[in-house]
Amino acid sequence: MVGAASITSVFLLILLAAGPNSLPAFVSAADECQEPPQPAVVEGLSWSFYKQSCPKLEHIIRRHLKKVFEQDITLAATLLRIHFHDCFVQGCDGSLLLDGTASDPSEKEAAPNLSLRAEAFTVIDELSALVQDECGQVVSCADIAALAARDSVHLSGGPNYGVPLGRRDGTSFATQATTLANLPSPFSNATTILSEFAAKGLDDTDTVALSGGHTIGRSHCAAFVPRLYPTQDPTLNPAFADELKITCPDTNSTNITVLDLRTPNKFDKKYFVDLENHEGLFTSDQDLYSNERTKEIVEAFSVDQDLFFEKFSVAMIKLGQIQVLTGTEGEIRTNCSAKNSDSFPGLQYGAEDGTYDGRDEL
Repeated sequence: MVGAASITSVFLLILLAAGPNSLPAFVSAADECQEPPQPAVVEGLSWSFYKQSCPKLEHIIRRHLKKVFEQDITLAATLLRIHFHDCFVQGCDGSLLLDGTASDPSEKEAAPNLSLRAEAFTVIDELSALVQDECGQVVSCADIAALAARDSVHLSGGPNYGVPLGRRDGTSFATQATTLANLPSPFSNATTILSEFAAKGLDDTDTVALSGGHTIGRSHCAAFVPRLYPTQDPTLNPAFADELKITCPDTNSTNITVLDLRTPNKFDKKYFVDLENHEGLFTSDQDLYSNERTKEIVEAFSVDQDLFFEKFSVAMIKLGQIQVLTGTEGEIRTNCSAKNSDSFPGLQYGAEDGTYDGRDEL
């Protein structure tokens, strides 16, 4: 885990201006003095799940992703989104990876997931094949997706947080209606976003930290063009709005722009600087700075990258444990895009062992 954050001198000045005993509500005095506690690991998951059955797992995944990102670093954002979108819809069970049919469309075909690049799903398939070549059929696609998300963050400049492992793969995907109902909309305000995240067990700080994942990635015009036409959103920086109108000259534009104006391919705190300058792309982004519940958190993260990384790491560990399947639930897929046949349920996991924290430095 990222160590306890030391508040920067700028942030200290802000705190001193507010009063000698002032701390943001989400930063306790204990946080200032000691290593923050890790989130509890749910029953069935472990930091050391594959230490015996697939000891090179994390090395295999990171080594391949380094090669992938040398060719196209923008895939990191999609791999992070895949894990997030998977976990928010019926839990972190790899169901988003499943292909559907014309008569039975999968989660992939739901509108919010149509922008997930096919190349990223191919990368997950490649990772699964490499892991199976080394270890056999013992690692779930859900775990591979979780590790790929972590390495996408870290290899883009972000924190190298631990990932509890032991998820099993789901044997069905959610309906289109369920998928739509569970994925946050870029058009939602902060109050709605906070409520949706709270329903998944994530608090206000988790919500803002996870939203900071938009420090990498891109978006189609359709996700934010209502802020430009027919009436410009007054919370948009006018100069930024003019730039967006060049990219998206009308409501039907299919063009793409970056989520973080300043450092679009680097995982850092600049997303929060964007919000302070009224240069957040989505309504759901910018309203985090307008909302009194979250403004202070945005301001803290904008001046203290260590604090952001610490809280993001905690939030990702919590996210990655939403409604997981463990033990004998689900299966271990041979092919991440298709459930195993009923006559071939997959192999069982090995037992957990040791106290390994899941953070290889590779």
